Amino acid sequence: MDTTDGARERGRLNLAARMGRWSARHRKVAIFGWLAFVGVTFVLGGAVGTKQLSDADAEVGQSRAAAKIYARGGFDSGDPEHVLVQSSALTAREPAFRAAVRDVERALMRRWAIGEIRSPYAPKNGGQISKDGHSVLVDFRFGGTGRGDIGAVTAAVERIAASHPSLYIGEYGDASATKAGDDSVGKDFHRAELLSIPLTLLILLVAFGAVVAAFVPLLLALTAVAAALGLLALPSQIWPADDAANSVILLIGLAVGVDYSLFYIRREREERARGLGEEAALEAAAATSGRAVLVSGITVLIAMAGMFLTGSKEFTSVAVGTMLVVAIAMAGSLTVLPALLSKLGDRIEKGRLPLLGRLRKRRGAGVMGAVVDRALRRPLAAVLLTGGLLILLAAPVLALHTNDAGDTMPPQGLKIASTYQRIQDAFPGGGQPAYVVVSANDVHAQVVQSAFGRLRARAVASGLMHEPVELRKSDDGHVAAMSIPLVGSGTDARSERALSLLRTRLVPETLGRVDGVEAAVGGVTASSKDFNDLLKRHLPLVFAFVLGFAFLLLLTAFRSLVVAVKAIVLNLLSVAAAYGVLVAVFQWGWGEALLGFKSTGGVVSWLPLFLFVVLFGLSMDYHVFILSRVREAFDRGLETEAAVSHGIRTTAGVVTSAAVVMVAVFAIFGTLSRIDLKQLGVGLAVAILLDATLVRAVLLPATMKLLGRWNWYLPRWLEWLPRLSHEKAPECAAAGATP
Repeated sequence: MDTTDGARERGRLNLAARMGRWSARHRKVAIFGWLAFVGVTFVLGGAVGTKQLSDADAEVGQSRAAAKIYARGGFDSGDPEHVLVQSSALTAREPAFRAAVRDVERALMRRWAIGEIRSPYAPKNGGQISKDGHSVLVDFRFGGTGRGDIGAVTAAVERIAASHPSLYIGEYGDASATKAGDDSVGKDFHRAELLSIPLTLLILLVAFGAVVAAFVPLLLALTAVAAALGLLALPSQIWPADDAANSVILLIGLAVGVDYSLFYIRREREERARGLGEEAALEAAAATSGRAVLVSGITVLIAMAGMFLTGSKEFTSVAVGTMLVVAIAMAGSLTVLPALLSKLGDRIEKGRLPLLGRLRKRRGAGVMGAVVDRALRRPLAAVLLTGGLLILLAAPVLALHTNDAGDTMPPQGLKIASTYQRIQDAFPGGGQPAYVVVSANDVHAQVVQSAFGRLRARAVASGLMHEPVELRKSDDGHVAAMSIPLVGSGTDARSERALSLLRTRLVPETLGRVDGVEAAVGGVTASSKDFNDLLKRHLPLVFAFVLGFAFLLLLTAFRSLVVAVKAIVLNLLSVAAAYGVLVAVFQWGWGEALLGFKSTGGVVSWLPLFLFVVLFGLSMDYHVFILSRVREAFDRGLETEAAVSHGIRTTAGVVTSAAVVMVAVFAIFGTLSRIDLKQLGVGLAVAILLDATLVRAVLLPATMKLLGRWNWYLPRWLEWLPRLSHEKAPECAAAGATP
């Protein structure tokens, strides 16, 4: 080939093909450059340190103002802890019950870090003996930095519980719940790592039937996750990272890293099987699957970017982490992956597992091919039945209720979770009260104290709030906080009515009339309400951004108005079905016994929007990958039905393998103890399962068959769109090669 022909050929190659060609021809630079990048970012991240999002900054609206004032008062280290003593047979007045309470009090008095203890038997205690007399709370606070002693205190309480087996004795409070949550998150993350990696490897072994081919996608995904975790330290200095960032990076990094590698490697192996040489097969994979990876990756990044528009710093933090890992996985798939494939050549098939290889060859398109055939044979019936089933699954979404209960409820399966629930049942609203916080020049002033007195009296008299009401003042006299228990569970309609009364009437008519006083209402109920209100205001903007940009990208990539619109509709249908399953399982409690959780009466507030952007991005992977093969076949001259059948059949194996990896990894998160991570795992697993089966194997081919050539409709006024070629693999010279 002369220089002119070479230049002309390079000009025809798309960006992914040019990246793949360069990496294959400079594989040492690509491979060692990638390893250096991962190593440097990981070390740099450890040196810089990841800045964590503070509790106050994680709040929104008035709750954030309340949290910031509360933090200025220095109350964080002195939040109340409770030891619950309970008996179904004995009452609090009986000697055996009193003896257990005295043992708890003596044990707490011996701890130097505890600054204040309140006995349930003290006069004017304010209701720390339950109405039925079978439960009491021993309240205490840590002094100064005494929270670090929480482990020893919890151990002491457990020893007392063991010495009084006829009574239930357990501890709950902010310090103990935080420690249990932190320990649980660490164990959950470690467990997810231990389970997800070998499970992913096992699925890849089945998919490829060879050890080397199975390890390559997993190594790429893990190095992308490591680089993202290290690199996160840099943007965290501007956008502090949320606690969940590491879990989300692992979750999304494994999913997209393995997916992109699967797309690329399976296409390269397919072209080699057709008879192409190693270099030609790699260039064909770069030009086709590489391009699909590029379009899919950009679509995922656009979807994730929608979280920047929520107005929540938590979502911003998650957006940064997910976009980092997706961008790194995409870059690795387009650079170091072709370099590795060029280096390995056919040795990627080393370590073949004969049994798995024979099963894979016999299976072919397998069940997926049979389903596609039936969908194409009776497309209208397929659309009506499958569409009806998805709509039925989505129906519960009409009853969707979100709350923040998952953020405050301790991890399921631990004793502290049982203690929390028992306290909620025996002392409704007492476990998570509303906080009225005040900033003033002097909170000890008579006018301020009088206003607090009127607020307390009116709150209790309303019937929506009750004792014990407690007022605390900061050491400098500039901040005061009054805790007021609300009726209800803390996140239900009764609690929200109480919060509304407190915010709209009681506080403005008491503290709000004192000059120089800044007052705000916070707490769990307020936080949940403010977050939900924020999402309701910003949700239309996020949806418009994600759907609008995804539509434009698909329109440009496939030069089809129908393909772009249909892709969005199908993705929304699978997301809606996942929402419906979440409502049925976690809000209505249909899966409590199976999944080992107790329903909070709602779905975690941040989950619906997060699921939308993540699922919309991930499901586009399959859509773009399949449609790229369909369009490639159509451009080669096949009729629409034949092109659809060819595209889905040739991608069936890789789509199935990629979906199984995603579902397996996400399902692991569905087994974790934290209710928010459990909901996240179940939602993602269900949505990907539905998307890869009902949507891609039935609805997509059936609707394309019904629409025929209308699939590729592009109005004349859009003819100016650039033509992004769907390169086909170079024709195989071998006789009998399949197209």
